[in-house]
Amino acid sequence: MHPSQALETKGDGNDEVPVVPSGAMDINTALQEVLKMALTHGSLSHGLHESAKALDKRQALLCILAENCDEPSYKKLVQALCNEHQIPLIKVDNNKKLGEWAGLCKIDNTGKARKVVGCSCVVIKVSGVPSHLFISLELNI
Repeated sequence: MHPSQALETKGDGNDEVPVVPSGAMDINTALQEVLKMALTHGSLSHGLHESAKALDKRQALLCILAENCDEPSYKKLVQALCNEHQIPLIKVDNNKKLGEWAGLCKIDNTGKARKVVGCSCVVIKVSGVPSHLFISLELNI
């Protein structure tokens, strides 16, 4: 299913209700959709400084950390902030994949990501994520 199809609505225009895709979403697909929506709504923080600020101010709904981060103190800080403020933490295996999902790349004419910048931590802030996508992600956690 194409991502744009996930946001189709039913109704006569006055009572628009988002339609959740009928097929089961795996965690990676749900995570990609939530990150894309957060990016378009401006509620995505990436990098240690921005992420730590959002986590410490308790503005975060969710934190995503790359497993292949080569700095152990970086991972320890992010995990400690998530534990302290009871913020859910999801770990992904590759920082390049996380960077691509967070929009840190260029898209060529064929639609493939080029010049992907690795990102070790991404935080989704409180505002801007449609609830039906976030709920489908929470169900997969």
